[in-house]
Amino acid sequence: MNQPLPDAAFGPALRRAAVPVRIGSGAGAVTVGGGAPIVVQSMTNTDTADVEATARQIAALARAGSELVRITVDRDEAAAAVPRIRDRLLAMGVEVPLIGDFHYIGHKLLADHPACAEALDKYRINPGNVGFRNKRDAQFAQIVEIALKNDKCVRIGANWGSLDQELLTTLMDANALASRPLSARAVTQEAMVQSALISAARAEAIGLERDRIILSAKVSAVQDLIAVYRSLATRSDYALHLGLTEAGMGSKGIVASSAALGVLLQEGIGDTIRVSLTPEPNGDRTLEVKVAREILQTMGFRIFAPQVAACPGCGRTTSTVFQELAQQIESFLEQAMPQWKTRYPGVETLNVAVMGCIVNGPGESKHADIGISLPGTGETPAAPVFVDGVKTVTLRGSTIAAEFKRLVEAYVEKRFGGRGMAAE
Repeated sequence: MNQPLPDAAFGPALRRAAVPVRIGSGAGAVTVGGGAPIVVQSMTNTDTADVEATARQIAALARAGSELVRITVDRDEAAAAVPRIRDRLLAMGVEVPLIGDFHYIGHKLLADHPACAEALDKYRINPGNVGFRNKRDAQFAQIVEIALKNDKCVRIGANWGSLDQELLTTLMDANALASRPLSARAVTQEAMVQSALISAARAEAIGLERDRIILSAKVSAVQDLIAVYRSLATRSDYALHLGLTEAGMGSKGIVASSAALGVLLQEGIGDTIRVSLTPEPNGDRTLEVKVAREILQTMGFRIFAPQVAACPGCGRTTSTVFQELAQQIESFLEQAMPQWKTRYPGVETLNVAVMGCIVNGPGESKHADIGISLPGTGETPAAPVFVDGVKTVTLRGSTIAAEFKRLVEAYVEKRFGGRGMAAE
């Protein structure tokens, strides 16, 4: 089970109190808000009508650590495929709540495909394009009523790129008449917040309880996102989903998401997150899941996997041995974790150090559960290993990597093996 870190670990800010929302049923059910650990979610980019491709990508995302997965439901073929995708996932042994992403004709698709409405665990509605003019409220109500009938949750997700223009125009007109008008940017931020809150109030008036509603107000600029969510958090107690709507590709997207989410999470704002990375052509979709988990673990809100502290290298470490060993240990732990998590409860808290020279190597290794300090340029060709702060052995020669892996395995068995046997 993924665990939140104790407050003393890094000292994150207290979490904002949010109404808990339970999504899904059975072993895969997830609670968002209410003090539950912050949930990681992601979204497929396959054609939902392609059952096999979509099911495979959902399974990959879930196995990478996505606790909720959203899929596009944009036409009849996609809606008809949803129950078949769910059945295929169950046959694969994958139980992860599925979120249907609806725009423009969600009311019609849910009504025309009741099996889709039943198979999904949550519906995502965008108040900016659920309907227009006199049809908007009726079509919004229809989706909420179907959610009520099927006992489903709803995410009301306002989006900067598809904001309710009628609401925005009303606020802009009022602002123009104010004695001290705000900037257009500030008014747009307010429109985002109001769009989400007004829609949530409508859903409650129809009968949807607060513990079935999650809000989001996603934008693509970091400072706008922070401003919008701070306002939303102070004006409601709904569970909140965080994420930049288009973070970007590669390091830009990772940095932007880390900066925005890091500020809000540290202020206790946010109950579930997505890192919306633009993938490289034919790239790995699971990268967004890995980044989201890294943000939560680095900030001290969740523990997912053992941490490897590795030396960055400098002029003292002209050899690549420590880099290669760090990479091998990372890969070794990643490959071992699926089995270890069932055999060794608590193993995700393991802390390993792979250091490159005498300056910080022994000290960092002593702070880790198990660590090795490799020799730097001109140093004695010996690599002391520290276990729980005590030097236990010195490794030498060409088999250092293999020997250190064996020592890590032995440490895991000794420290966490008893928990597994006790649990059995």
